[in-house]
Amino acid sequence: MKAPRGQNFLYQAAWVERVAEAVEPCPKLLEIGGGPGALTARLEGRAQEFWVVESDRALADGLRERFGAKVVEADILQLDLSRFGPGLSVAGNLPYYITSPILLHLFRHVATITTAVIMVQREVADRILAAPGGREFGLLSATCRFYARPERLFDLPPGAFRPAPRVHSTLLRLTIAPQGEALGVDGEAFMRFLRTAFAQKRKQLGKRFGIALEARAEQLDLPELAALYRSLLV
Repeated sequence: MKAPRGQNFLYQAAWVERVAEAVEPCPKLLEIGGGPGALTARLEGRAQEFWVVESDRALADGLRERFGAKVVEADILQLDLSRFGPGLSVAGNLPYYITSPILLHLFRHVATITTAVIMVQREVADRILAAPGGREFGLLSATCRFYARPERLFDLPPGAFRPAPRVHSTLLRLTIAPQGEALGVDGEAFMRFLRTAFAQKRKQLGKRFGIALEARAEQLDLPELAALYRSLLV
């Protein structure tokens, strides 16, 4: 089967089982990208209410034959997740090339989502989990840490997927925990600040914002970045 939109489907039974077991039983669960339904069949029993979103019409039709009204044929990036109500858990094998847009979409719905168990390219997982001061720490790292507590669960080999990608994958758990109130910042405005701060990684923040500071954005943790942001508002 040719995967639409560059997606690589998880198909080896042992890996399907392990990924499904990593999703804790919950009241509501939405799977992103059901594909041929191997993981869907295992996730369905993990929640009292379950839905799977699939944008490819042929795949959605196949899922509908097995799961009926639980299938939502839609582009996840255009789907208003608040329709499912608060307390929603999310799981899925994210297409590599739109991983960041999907994460940002999930973070726009933090009032709805409690947890996300997602599969991403291992290099992307390394960036998400990177600590300040390291070469991998950047806008994606800071954004994920602002909205959630990320945790690496385990890595998966290319052979677990069909077609097999050229890279390893990582299963992450994101426990949604927005930091805006604790850091004393408005979320949307702080995100705009972070995008500016990380726009040119090698440029010192003092030169960028006209203040006496020689550090670069990737050298500061979230509390330090928030303190800098608040100082610019004075």
